[in-house]
Amino acid sequence: MASRKPAKNQPSSFAWTSENKAWCDEQVKKYPEGRQASCVIPFLWRGQKQEGWISIPMMEAIGKQLDMPYIRVYEVATFYSMFNLAPVGDYFVQVCGTTPCMLRGSKELNAVCERVIGEQNHVSEDGKLSWLEVECLGACVNAPMVQISTKDGDHYYEDLTPEILEDMLAKLRRGEKVKIGTAHPDRKTSDPAGANTTLLDPSLYDGSRAAPIAELPNSKPVQ
Repeated sequence: MASRKPAKNQPSSFAWTSENKAWCDEQVKKYPEGRQASCVIPFLWRGQKQEGWISIPMMEAIGKQLDMPYIRVYEVATFYSMFNLAPVGDYFVQVCGTTPCMLRGSKELNAVCERVIGEQNHVSEDGKLSWLEVECLGACVNAPMVQISTKDGDHYYEDLTPEILEDMLAKLRRGEKVKIGTAHPDRKTSDPAGANTTLLDPSLYDGSRAAPIAELPNSKPVQ
């Protein structure tokens, strides 16, 4: 895992856009007086969507906005790897490095990122790409996988090989679309590859094997 330290170069200030300021004002209304600190994660997430990353001035502004110490905001921002503590590329690649992905080739995906993009938390010269190894992203059955984040959304790309990932990065750099989800040619979502081999009996689904309610234990007649 890469260091969770804020970037050395920080902006001088932070301010919400008018749209995001209105959004924040609405979110605070959802919490009782004195509980505004519960908004810290939504505010950080909204700030990251606005700026692309979370700066120290942003953390300080959110702390004042929610009447909580800056250090408490800092603790949250530095704990969760979903928060970027330094500027990221237009396409921010997060490579899952937890055990299932590691066993199925995440280290080879890291090597592709290092060769194509550079070191972790480094933005490519054209500003298009950056990457980071993160903990489990919850798509273990389709390992190895990455999440690629932009200001428009966050998407999973699964069942990857080094060759597929390198081709994806080249396409993204050129501004081309890349298929979201599994890259396996014979797989849909998280289903096993190929045709189903279990639970094939139609009677499992037509209701014919279900016992009448009257025969169920402890059943009572409907009044």
